[in-house]
Amino acid sequence: MNDVAVVIPMLNEAAVLPRLLRSLAALEPRPAEILAVDAGSTDDSAAIAAAGGLRVLQAPRRGRASQINYGVEAASAPLVCVLHADTLLPDDAVAVICATLADRRTVLAGFTPLLSGAETVRWGTSLHNWIKTWYAPLLFRPLMFFRGARLLFGDHAMFFRRADFLSVGGCDATLMVMEDADLCLRMHRLGRTRLVNRVVITSDRRIASWGALRANGIYLKCGIVWGLGLKRHLERHYPDVR
Repeated sequence: MNDVAVVIPMLNEAAVLPRLLRSLAALEPRPAEILAVDAGSTDDSAAIAAAGGLRVLQAPRRGRASQINYGVEAASAPLVCVLHADTLLPDDAVAVICATLADRRTVLAGFTPLLSGAETVRWGTSLHNWIKTWYAPLLFRPLMFFRGARLLFGDHAMFFRRADFLSVGGCDATLMVMEDADLCLRMHRLGRTRLVNRVVITSDRRIASWGALRANGIYLKCGIVWGLGLKRHLERHYPDVR
């Protein structure tokens, strides 16, 4: 058995779970455990996840940060990957996670996301997201940047040591948006945060729903407001898409 737990925060994800389950079944080696942390879905998400062999937990409160905290606390494996339900890992993701975190200088890392739909690959937005990993901390936290901090987001399928996550207090449960970037700053107290040169495929459903111009505008607005220290109530600017 390996040392990796996969934690999947979910809410009304019945439409994407079958594809996710097929992707998880292809992982080799297998994760030690896969936990789906539901936040009160009103569709068949919990039933689909359980039928697919996932351990389904019901989070006591809604919000991805709270769900991640609950899932990491419930996990027993020493390494944890937080995976969005609309993101697909490469088949050897477990081996990549173990190899990356074997370097004790790295406390948090993530894959490089490629946003894609049924017929479209969002090359421009994917490129911008890759560049943002560097320019966002350079602009808003330059001292941290030069000490090895990179800002990653949920679509990166971030991974870390469970003990490190717990030692910094996990995600800020008061944040409904940008909890992932905030976690990078918390974890950076312990070491460097970085991307690995491997791709995950993530859904373009927000871009498909909002349009590319509006979607990138929303991403930028939330990032800038958060970078200026105005963390609360960002969800007002980030409409939900399912």
